[in-house]
Amino acid sequence: MKKYLLTISTILIASSLILGGCGKETRQTIDESNDDSHTATAGEMHHSESGELPEGLREKSNPTFPIGSQAMMSADHMSGMKGAKAKIVGAYETTVYAVTYTPTTGGDPVQNHKWVIHEEIQDHTDQSYAVGSEVLLSADHMKGMKGAKATIESAEQTTVYMVDYTPTTGGDSIKNHKWVTEEELSAIQ
Repeated sequence: MKKYLLTISTILIASSLILGGCGKETRQTIDESNDDSHTATAGEMHHSESGELPEGLREKSNPTFPIGSQAMMSADHMSGMKGAKAKIVGAYETTVYAVTYTPTTGGDPVQNHKWVIHEEIQDHTDQSYAVGSEVLLSADHMKGMKGAKATIESAEQTTVYMVDYTPTTGGDSIKNHKWVTEEELSAIQ
């Protein structure tokens, strides 16, 4: 009888540990049909609610979507993002990059990750980087991103926004998501 109870207890503990690991993680989506999408195969977004900003980032004066306003997102970097209402938390003027990098934790390269801003590149220069430039990332949006070597796939001077939103797929609200470009937002009708 004791052996039977011990086996059941072991199974219950193992099950709770496995299920406990399925908690509050938000995973990137894979969209192979859209070359411009965020195609992380094994990465996880880190949603720091601190709103910590990289040094030197400039606030945008008079942004299209003011802080505190709401906008509709067309970005599909993550599952549940497209079509979600976003509350604008911050608006900044910078160069935004799509990058391809191999995580420092190993695994396949992450293709066309959107977005890393100029101030999230280690030892960044005053000038924007050209497509094809190789850089080191200081961004920490995904596991294995910080310190990874990356290739710039696209570069655009624009306004980027930090937003709060609740995924259309349900689940907990996301705070201080970095980054959504102005082109990925539209006025709520």
